[in-house]
Amino acid sequence: MEYFNILTHILLIMCLGYYLITNLQWYNYKLERVVLKHHKWQWHITYFLAPIVLFYLIPSIYYAIYFYALYLTSFVLWNKKLDRPLVLTGRVKRFLAVLLFATFAMTALCLASPDCTNIFVFIPLIIAYGVSMILEKIFFISFKHKAKQRHETIRGLKTIAITASYGKTSIKNYLYHVLQNKFKTYKTPRSVNTIAGIVLDVNRDLPDDTQVYIAEAGARVKGDIEEIAMFLEPQICVIGSVGEQHIEYFKTLDNIIHTKMELLKSPKMDKGFVHESVPIKEYDSITKFPNNLHITNSTLDGIWFDVEVDGNIENFHAPILGSFNAINLTAVILVAHHLGMTIDEIKKALETLPQVEHRLQKIEAGGKVIVDDSFNGNLEGMLEAVNICSTYAGRKVIVTPGLVESTDEANILLANAINEKFDYVIITGDLNSHLLSSNIDESKVFILKDKSMMETTLAEQTISGDLILFANDAPNFI
Repeated sequence: MEYFNILTHILLIMCLGYYLITNLQWYNYKLERVVLKHHKWQWHITYFLAPIVLFYLIPSIYYAIYFYALYLTSFVLWNKKLDRPLVLTGRVKRFLAVLLFATFAMTALCLASPDCTNIFVFIPLIIAYGVSMILEKIFFISFKHKAKQRHETIRGLKTIAITASYGKTSIKNYLYHVLQNKFKTYKTPRSVNTIAGIVLDVNRDLPDDTQVYIAEAGARVKGDIEEIAMFLEPQICVIGSVGEQHIEYFKTLDNIIHTKMELLKSPKMDKGFVHESVPIKEYDSITKFPNNLHITNSTLDGIWFDVEVDGNIENFHAPILGSFNAINLTAVILVAHHLGMTIDEIKKALETLPQVEHRLQKIEAGGKVIVDDSFNGNLEGMLEAVNICSTYAGRKVIVTPGLVESTDEANILLANAINEKFDYVIITGDLNSHLLSSNIDESKVFILKDKSMMETTLAEQTISGDLILFANDAPNFI
């Protein structure tokens, strides 16, 4: 029986560790965010706190029944339903290895010592977390130094860093498409925008013959963007639209603005392109945008707009959706022109601009028009998606969790726009379900609590000829 209890204890510790590292990975390995910012606090109770409390409250035989029949089964099912499961990176493997070693070591000590009590059985979790944090800091210092040296040894490299409250990934992708027509260009992959991600990218994937390196810089706290600026030392800095995205982390809009402006501290900056939402003084090295931007048309077929470049009004067209993208493209045009591309070269490149996946991406399938805007999580962009889709002649369906990391007022504005423009609304998740449903006609609303039922729900609730807008896509841990 004693060996059975030991096995139960080892499995319990490993499950708790697996749950902990999964949540840490979701929240960028910030324990305070896992504890204070988690949207599914009931998960913490069910999968972490309850098994620890019950371990001390009930006899081992009853605990074993609870653990194997209830906890372990529900824990496995919970993992299977996650739309963002744990990725077994090197960091995760090191954490789990340290945890397993510490668990075996503590178990051996307790078997050898009659003075060992149950109060010490969860010590391996604390040891694994502490050792993991120390190891990762040591590894990161080394990786960062190596990446800094590699970045500096690429001869003639121009580095462009982009930040914004929203739109930075789009600007990066659009700029990459335009510049690659003239330069050997490389960009950070996907939505990589942290110092750790950029360091890994430089070490592992940045080609030695790159002429222009485009990186985006994100932040959750003050100093995040400054660290990236000091590491990359970009010659060209772009600050896009700034708003109340991630307001819960920064508390005030002023804090957000000042954090984004940290990018301009780059020691090698020779030119900055800054959106007019940033209240910065006039400098010769700073160009504000958009400059005399005039959007002439925005439909499900693309956008047409005029913008001033070098004192001349130039007209442009891009086959992407969303009038707000004209602002992002203005930054692209100005940067490309600054780097030596002619207006005609830029216009030609924009004509072949591909849609960015999951950002107002138009897809036709099964007789339905799908607009995938699942990576767009700001109010301005979501309202634009709603307005564009409202021009569709047929039935309009929206699938959304609402705005995440935003205010109730913003979600109410979004709900009112949806109620006016859409015929049917599928609300995903619990986060904003009450707020949205209370501001949308009840007859239009369907609340989908389990995202694994999405495909079945769409098959049942939509028909051929419908337009379906996927507006934002919060993972199910939110």
